[in-house]
Amino acid sequence: MARLHLEFPEDQFYFTTQLTVRITDINSGKHLANDSMISMISEARARFLYQFGIEEVSVNDVGIIVTDLATTYRREAFARETLVFEVGLMDLNKYGGDIIFRITKAESGELVALAKSGFVFYNFLAAKVAPMPEDFRLRFPGVNQIEG
Repeated sequence: MARLHLEFPEDQFYFTTQLTVRITDINSGKHLANDSMISMISEARARFLYQFGIEEVSVNDVGIIVTDLATTYRREAFARETLVFEVGLMDLNKYGGDIIFRITKAESGELVALAKSGFVFYNFLAAKVAPMPEDFRLRFPGVNQIEG
């Protein structure tokens, strides 16, 4: 199987946060477990949305749902290391786009992982995908737009 390759434009990162690897995040290989990385990516996404005043589910029952997640690992992370999560957006379309992540070690700057999480806006009352609210798009004028 071909290896997944992720590459992101430098100018699409809008937010940075830090998370510390907990001892409970470590697997039998004595490094950060895949499921814990996914949880950390989810936390970084939630912090990013909060920073920009975006509710994951708004008062009109339209919210953001994750459609997919791709992660490539470059090196191990260990308990008590602080990781820097740079978060951004790319490839916006009528219904959603991609939230991108670059994860590095705070102390050394070494790249730990890259990740991309697809998302769409979803109307929970109607149980269907909803168009992206214009106020979301306006918060990120530099993000590229694609058809679809």
